[in-house]
Amino acid sequence: MCGVIAPINQPADVVKLVVGYLGVVIGQTLFLVGLDISILPIGKMVGKSLIKIKKVAFIVFFGFIFGLFVTVAEPALEVLARQVNMIMPQINSTLFVWVASTGTGISVGFALWRIVKNWNIKTVFAILYTLLFALIIFVPEEFIALAFDASGATTGDISVPFILALGIGVSATMSKGKTNDDTFGIIGLASVGPILAIFIYGIILKALNGGVLPAAGTYNPGTSQGLLGIVVDNLASVALALLPIIIVFVPFQIFLVKLPKRQFIKTILGILPVYIGLLIFLSGIDYGFAFAGKYIGEAFLDPSRPGWFKWILLIVGFILGMSITLSEPAVTVLGEQLEEITNGHIKKNTIRITLALGIGLASVLAIVKILTQINILWFLVPLYAISLIMIKFTSTLFVGLAFDSGGVSGGALTSAFLTPLTLGVAQAVALTAGSQAQSVLTNGFGIIAFISVTPLIAVQALGIMYNRRLKKVQAQQDDDFAEFAELVPKHEGVATTTPGGQQSEDSTRYLIEEDKPNEN
Repeated sequence: MCGVIAPINQPADVVKLVVGYLGVVIGQTLFLVGLDISILPIGKMVGKSLIKIKKVAFIVFFGFIFGLFVTVAEPALEVLARQVNMIMPQINSTLFVWVASTGTGISVGFALWRIVKNWNIKTVFAILYTLLFALIIFVPEEFIALAFDASGATTGDISVPFILALGIGVSATMSKGKTNDDTFGIIGLASVGPILAIFIYGIILKALNGGVLPAAGTYNPGTSQGLLGIVVDNLASVALALLPIIIVFVPFQIFLVKLPKRQFIKTILGILPVYIGLLIFLSGIDYGFAFAGKYIGEAFLDPSRPGWFKWILLIVGFILGMSITLSEPAVTVLGEQLEEITNGHIKKNTIRITLALGIGLASVLAIVKILTQINILWFLVPLYAISLIMIKFTSTLFVGLAFDSGGVSGGALTSAFLTPLTLGVAQAVALTAGSQAQSVLTNGFGIIAFISVTPLIAVQALGIMYNRRLKKVQAQQDDDFAEFAELVPKHEGVATTTPGGQQSEDSTRYLIEEDKPNEN
């Protein structure tokens, strides 16, 4: 894009792109290495040890603390908070992160309570989203798309493995149902809390400003200061993001986990590459990667180009949406979990490709919404209505999986590139339309909202097709068994041996029952 379609003439801008790209690649590599040797093991150990408490109230409370602290460390949420603060400085980025994280913590505690009480997850989702859309009428327009974006950003590379490990542990030991149906859905429920939390935050902020929100500013990433200044500014914020994980883990280590001293030190030191990687990752985004997305967005709306040229962004958005989804670590984690739960009947690549197609479509819808300046609710309300209607025709397992997929799809890479792209397009639209344009805050955010809802439809459609195929296979197996049973004499024994080693005239019945497919 920047080399052929809209060549960059300023050497400084080329440097920003190179530094931003290298920062994201190197930073995420280190981050994922540290994740494997420290964050993920900590999540699994704390999740398993939490079950030893056995008291429901304590499990719900620690679920809240757990969800709160791991979400604070989520890089995608930090990226989003910085983008919001850049456009409206009155929204404090640190407060924004803690408000959204508190919503996640409350949702995680509620999700664990639902598992213990064995409430029907279909009913719970239907009630929560009905209440959510009823509350929208009181929410400032600037905070509607932003709240859905915050929801998608709270469930990423750090929080998903932690929360899934916790849900699996509670489901396996304390669920009344004792089925795989309870395994999925906790991420989907955890995604509702941040939406409600940001809704309330927007209502309060508007009230504190006399019923009128401050005017949104411009979006201009990567130009306020040099690379060194950005790195220095990130040193403390990254440390504060990871500190809660250590605060959570140490008490569990002392009283419940009790790792050997050497292994404990190794696990704690494993957080160091996470810190370094996250520092490089965020600095690369702040300095140049966000600039790349903004530059591409504005290049397609250059007034010197033909009017139809901007619609090529739809193709660009679809390709980027698919590509980023296939590389999101949180999506891979969810795919591996599904493959394990279904004993390999559904491959992880199946769910990854399904999500990629859904999120490619989400990117297209988000760009259409920005270019036309249509209110996001004209898109979200029908899409969520379709997904809630599909619940009736989808198995419980795939309902939970669908809502989990919507939560995990908006990870760090999405916030790093697609959000700056849409913000850049929104700012270009604002400059072109003049006074009639919506603010960048209202029109620019919403890409993660679309990314969160389209997987609900795509995955449930996959579940409906999977269940129909399964029923056909089971029906064929039953027909084959019935034909076989008719061919075998009912009273004439065959020379077979029973499991105990004795011959029996009734051994024909034993063979038939053993060959009958397991209905479960």
